[in-house]
Amino acid sequence: MQMEKVTYGGWDNCIRLSNGEIELIATTAIGPRIIRAGFCGGENLFCEYPETLGKTGGDEWRLYGGHRLWHAPEVAPRTYWPDNEPVEYDWDGTTLTLNQPVEGTTGIQKQIAITMDDKTNHVELVHRLTNRNLWDIETAPWCLTVFAAKGRAIIPQEDFRPHPEYFLAARPLVLWHYTNMADPRWTWGEKYIQLRQDPSATTKLKLGMLNKQKWAAYYLNGQLLIKKYACDADATYPDYGCNTETFTDSDMLELETLAPMQKLAADGGVAEHTEHWHLHKVEIGDDDAAIDAAVLPLIK
Repeated sequence: MQMEKVTYGGWDNCIRLSNGEIELIATTAIGPRIIRAGFCGGENLFCEYPETLGKTGGDEWRLYGGHRLWHAPEVAPRTYWPDNEPVEYDWDGTTLTLNQPVEGTTGIQKQIAITMDDKTNHVELVHRLTNRNLWDIETAPWCLTVFAAKGRAIIPQEDFRPHPEYFLAARPLVLWHYTNMADPRWTWGEKYIQLRQDPSATTKLKLGMLNKQKWAAYYLNGQLLIKKYACDADATYPDYGCNTETFTDSDMLELETLAPMQKLAADGGVAEHTEHWHLHKVEIGDDDAAIDAAVLPLIK
């Protein structure tokens, strides 16, 4: 595996990780943030905002795109601390660790530790929130990946079980005030929920759920990025019990995962959430059967 410093998007001292087939680029002038993910020489699967590329400093929260770490639940202005300042980084030959300065208004410090497999297209990302306050706080790590336009999110449903053999509810679906379930960007399949990104859309959509299948994916132009992550069905998750959320507008689609709500002890309490990314080149049709045939073997 290779690690090198590069200039990307107008930012100096970005860190590029590559195993010869896939690559990630993380910024150090701002962050912690991964601004690019994809196959070497291929398109960026992540959304970039041209108007913010290369910008640093200031108090304005900016839509840079890429992958970032937040703390849930979403509350303005607490959640929207701008990641406009340089981050410290450490490379031990295997793992790249990005450390944000302590947030001035929240007392929280963010960290992302990135480990890329040198033999497979697998990346482990460990996200940490550290409480630097002199008092306890309650929050949850919230990992948001902002994907490029014209793809679709694929989220598995719970396994079918017949009535009257099973009476209990299987999973909550959580809606936001602006969520229109009749919007044509949705596909409510028997086995999968799909959400398409449409650059011509004039409204925003968001959906959350407790995803016990522990994976979700984004498909774009013959490329699939699968996220795998934990689910503790007995824990309390943000937003009425969501460990998975998806959001889209005319520019991008977000695929978000969340850890349970946790109390972080004063002066050093840590909450942690791990995602495993797997990148594949694969052709996937639109219906459930096509997803079963193309995606399930990659999950297993």
